[in-house]
Amino acid sequence: MTDDTPNPPPTSDRPALRRPGPERPEPAWRVDEPLVPGRLGVADVVRVGAAGLRARPTRVVLSALGIAIGIATMIAVIGISSSSREQLLRQLDRLGTNLLTVTPGRTMFGEDAKLPTTALAMVQRIRPVRTAAATGTVEATVRRNDRIPEAVTGGIAVQAASTGLLDTLEGAVVKGTWLNDATARQPAVVLGATAAERLGLARTGVRVWMGGRWFTVIGILGPMPLAPEIERSALVGFPAARELLGFDGYPTSIYERSSDATVEQVREALPRTVNPESPDEVTVSRPSDALAAKAAAAGAFTGLLLGLGAVALLVGGVGVANTMVISVLERRREIGLRRSLGATRGQVRVQFLAESLLLSALGGVAGAVLGALATTVYAVSRGWPAVVPPWALGGAVVATLVIGTAAGIYPAMRAARLSPTVALAAA
Repeated sequence: MTDDTPNPPPTSDRPALRRPGPERPEPAWRVDEPLVPGRLGVADVVRVGAAGLRARPTRVVLSALGIAIGIATMIAVIGISSSSREQLLRQLDRLGTNLLTVTPGRTMFGEDAKLPTTALAMVQRIRPVRTAAATGTVEATVRRNDRIPEAVTGGIAVQAASTGLLDTLEGAVVKGTWLNDATARQPAVVLGATAAERLGLARTGVRVWMGGRWFTVIGILGPMPLAPEIERSALVGFPAARELLGFDGYPTSIYERSSDATVEQVREALPRTVNPESPDEVTVSRPSDALAAKAAAAGAFTGLLLGLGAVALLVGGVGVANTMVISVLERRREIGLRRSLGATRGQVRVQFLAESLLLSALGGVAGAVLGALATTVYAVSRGWPAVVPPWALGGAVVATLVIGTAAGIYPAMRAARLSPTVALAAA
């Protein structure tokens, strides 16, 4: 007897029995989807870059020193120049820029001209003129005593001076007193600051030998930046110069002050007023312009020093580049390991570029501090106001970033081009 009942399907075709429980979630990625590398944040870049610098502190300090020297030199030069300029401006504000000096020029035949004896009185009649005074060169010498040879003058000039000279020049008597109507007729002399120093005199009441007779020193003047020729002079009154020293009475310099608003107007009127017949033989100058020219000459020297600072900064940049190239060669194993773990070429480039920027920034900050400190110490030692322009500090930061970028581009690209297998095999 045969069984016609069909055989059951094989057990392999039967549906598998599942145990009760939660269903497994589908994966968020698929095998056929491309992998996207993670991005490094700013904090990560700084941390990775700083880690490379901390591993070689001695080399980092030496490399940053080159950048620091260049930045410090540039900031110190700019700061000292700015401090000097600020001191000059304050000095000009204190002394005034409204002082004009009238001196004789040359005749049409090339001979030395003379100012009329009435020149001072004519200048005093100009309405905007506040005060005026005159000096005249005296053919005499001044010596400490009559035993010193006449040829030994010490570069000290003897000049006749009107009693209003001190007020016009806004000078000061540091010892003794100034000439008045009485002493201007007597054998009395007032010494400029430099003249007193060269004669070795620090007090009044002593006598000096001048023009073949003794004169008593009644005063010593302080510095006069707008009239340095007065500092090197021995000053006597006009009457005494004529009666005792054979002075001819012709003034050689006339100083006048007017309001700032009328300086140019007075400057144009002075030649025609002093010498109406020959105004071309009169020279008018402003002493404050000489101080400004001196500052401009100092500015040219400042440019030279800035050039030297730029060269030092360039040398420091080369040092940073050399340090980064050597760092790439020494850290090939690290680069290969990072690439093997998934770091991209861009991330390697960013790492080494960040190291270069941090190294340059370290030198730049140190240089800025050193430059500002050097400026402050020098300015204080000279009695100047310490001025460090903010744009100089900002320029230092920009310069360090430029140097760091330029120095790190090639090493960063070289590190990024290393193959992981080659880097690991060569390490």
